[in-house]
Amino acid sequence: MIAKPLDLFHNLSYNHVSAIYFGVQKRKGVRFMGKRILLVDDEPLILKGLKYTLEQEGYETDSAMDGEEALAKFFATPYDMILLDVMLPKLDGISVCQRIREHSNVPIIMLTAKGEDMDKILGLEYGADDYMTKPFNILEVKARIKTILRRAGGMQPLEEKKILRVRDMEVNLVKRTVTLAGKEVRLTAKEFDLLQLFINNRGKVFSREQMLETVWKYDYTGDARTVDVHIRRLREKIERNTSQPEFIFTKWGVGYYFTDKD
Repeated sequence: MIAKPLDLFHNLSYNHVSAIYFGVQKRKGVRFMGKRILLVDDEPLILKGLKYTLEQEGYETDSAMDGEEALAKFFATPYDMILLDVMLPKLDGISVCQRIREHSNVPIIMLTAKGEDMDKILGLEYGADDYMTKPFNILEVKARIKTILRRAGGMQPLEEKKILRVRDMEVNLVKRTVTLAGKEVRLTAKEFDLLQLFINNRGKVFSREQMLETVWKYDYTGDARTVDVHIRRLREKIERNTSQPEFIFTKWGVGYYFTDKD
């Protein structure tokens, strides 16, 4: 029986991935989505499997097998998303992510074969939008890609206000931009999603679990401390003094909330 592409990588070894990849029949009639994704991993079998599966979904893909090649392709070609392995030759994935963040807010999902929390948190510290630990279920990979792309470029409902203002902060929900005292604040996709959740629900306290369910949108099995990392990075960007916040406050033992005072 021919393996289905949806089963790729789910608790399988890289050799099994290769066998499945070459045994999968190509599906026909897939709608082209026009989104370009850069795949960065030093495992050829992982790249082949990801490339095949995502192109069946209508995405365009490019691939790189080391950090230097990844940066070269990033600076030469516009991408809608990057899947970036942590452990890469020549230049590691964390350094690549940091370099990219100096120039772009393109969504980045970090891929790691390590299970240590610090590796995951470190990736998010440098501006990654999400992480996945190998071996991963391809269904979850596709779900996360679709969710992040949709939220990064999706339109807001017509009845929802397009621009929200709190003191000297202006948040454009359509363009997904933020200015503070007239200066642009560059946020990652997840940081903007959190800010949008807060500013649309001023004064309401959200627990970490509620934020994971609302913002991440899928069955998230990671460490809830990921929320704390995103909140801290968001505060560093929008608060003039993080020790005396103006916008995002902590409700000790419960969660976080956005000021309801103008």
